[in-house]
Amino acid sequence: MRDDMNTSRFLLRGFRRPREIACFALGKLERQVLEETWRLGEVTVRDIHRAFDERVAYTTLMTTLDRLFKKNLLARRKDGRAFLYAARVSREDLDRGIKEDVVDGLLGQGADGVEPILACIVDTISENDRELLDELDRLVQEKKREINRRD
Repeated sequence: MRDDMNTSRFLLRGFRRPREIACFALGKLERQVLEETWRLGEVTVRDIHRAFDERVAYTTLMTTLDRLFKKNLLARRKDGRAFLYAARVSREDLDRGIKEDVVDGLLGQGADGVEPILACIVDTISENDRELLDELDRLVQEKKREINRRD
């Protein structure tokens, strides 16, 4: 019998949870700045500097906003001598994109690599929650109907 509370969690080398991937892809400060931009809407460097209680150097935040702009996560426009930054993607879109990258990475091995991964997903779901297995089945059936309608 499996006791999930006492089961140690481990990550195989190269496998990370989506939130961990976001941290690696963005870096801690970039993620924090993006979070503040989502919270505040359109921001200047000064707005972000104030949001961090001026604990992070102004020039560091300016560089961070520029990096997020270059990564296409922020839009920017000139307003006088300052730039105004706004998020190009929502928090949900970023999380979904990360999850899709994880799934693509797992399933991108071709047909031979897909079946063991899918079997593992089904086994893990069925061990934890029978209702989730039913929900997975419902989603598969729904997707099949959608594909048949398109064909």
